[in-house]
Amino acid sequence: MKNTDLNQVRRVLIVGGGTAGWMTAAMLARILGEQIDLQLVESDTIGTVGVGEATIPAIQHFNAALGINEAEFLRETKGSIKLGIQFENWGRQGDSYMHAFGPVGRQLGMASFHHFWLAAQAKGDNSSFWDYSLNYQAAKAGKFSPQSQLPNSPLPGLQYAYHFDAGLYAAFLRRYSEQRRVKRIEGLIAKVEQKPSGDIAAVVLTDGQVLSADLFIDCSGLRALLIEQTLAAGYDNWQHWLPCDSALAVPSEARYPIVPYTRAIAHGGGWQWRIPLQHRTGNGLVYSSRFLDDEQAKQTLLSNLDAPALAEPRKISFVTGRRKQQWRRNCVAIGLSSGFLEPLESTSIHLIQSAVVRLVQCFPATQDMTALSNEFNRQSQQEFEAIRDFIILHYHLNQRTDHPLWQYCREMALPDALAQRLELFRHSAQIFRQQDELFTEVAWQQVLLGQNLLPASYHPLADSLTKAQLTGFFADLKQVISKTVAALPSLQSFLQSQS
Repeated sequence: MKNTDLNQVRRVLIVGGGTAGWMTAAMLARILGEQIDLQLVESDTIGTVGVGEATIPAIQHFNAALGINEAEFLRETKGSIKLGIQFENWGRQGDSYMHAFGPVGRQLGMASFHHFWLAAQAKGDNSSFWDYSLNYQAAKAGKFSPQSQLPNSPLPGLQYAYHFDAGLYAAFLRRYSEQRRVKRIEGLIAKVEQKPSGDIAAVVLTDGQVLSADLFIDCSGLRALLIEQTLAAGYDNWQHWLPCDSALAVPSEARYPIVPYTRAIAHGGGWQWRIPLQHRTGNGLVYSSRFLDDEQAKQTLLSNLDAPALAEPRKISFVTGRRKQQWRRNCVAIGLSSGFLEPLESTSIHLIQSAVVRLVQCFPATQDMTALSNEFNRQSQQEFEAIRDFIILHYHLNQRTDHPLWQYCREMALPDALAQRLELFRHSAQIFRQQDELFTEVAWQQVLLGQNLLPASYHPLADSLTKAQLTGFFADLKQVISKTVAALPSLQSFLQSQS
């Protein structure tokens, strides 16, 4: 049955550009095409936060849905390959582990691989959990080649994401969108007009233009011009769990060869990111102003760069949390207007992606949007809270004694769901996840084990193999992984082949 209601949603206005605005525009134009009239208003005089340069593997699905060629994407965004995130000093100072994408080892029957690794450890084995991660071994060797399956093996190939220049990605998607009839309007918004019902009617620009729409998408960043300043959607503040409220960002000269992983380096009052691109390195320090002042943060960041800075550090202030209603009335918040989670696990761009996909799935046929907005908000809340708990996990499991920030995070009360997960793992090594949760069981295992939480027991199935059988199983896995990594080209040569 075709929608012929005069009340149907046809006119869509995106307020704000940047990564969030143009990712939204590109996907709506690609999927809904002729069915909507899509406009985007932004101003060149308003800067974007633009620090979301590291991603997770799901970004491949987004680009594929848009029909984007990977080689062109890497060229246009000065992008590189990411196989995981290396966490340094998060357990004890001097510790290092990686949240590597993809599987670790190979599951045997109904028990996951880490149970067998724990059983082997109990029998005297001293191998690292990451000896059995193809992604980790390739990352540390600086190698990469895309392949879905290892030759003559049941093991999958490398699972990867990207590092890229977020500003260049936004410009790339702007060109993509404008080729698909998205109209960009340059201008500053002077006021927002509402209907008697409370819905947004139009935005008025400083030059007097009035832009009306049926559905408004707020991509105005931390300003949250529509969703909060106009519609007062409310905000869940999570600073008692994630006390960092500031970041300094600075680019530095590129270092070669480029490594295929992000680095997250814990310091006294916060943590530093290092993201290698083809033309530069993205750096930043996330910190809590309660525990570290701006000048100390600046000195910490600049003294820990691996190459000369290309600019002065730029400060970003934020409140960790989420908008209570990310879709309120006829307005949907996407990007930083919907909430903020620090980029410890590279989820900033993913949260844009998932919100855009969710909007496409829940796109309203008519202006009665209540049922759809309720479901959108339910899913968004669930996603934000699950990612929040995974980020809290890193802070809480620290064993550092050098700074009050780390003591606070170690001793703070946890969200109930996270406390239950930790208790379960401590006693049984078990991790269970909801079906639509972002982070896999293997991701949880790597953080828990990487930050020195060894469980009291493991699944009894792991004792069904003798020590000799375990040794043989592990030796076979190591051999397959080492042979595969040895045959891979360097990341540098792969990138050169894409240019």
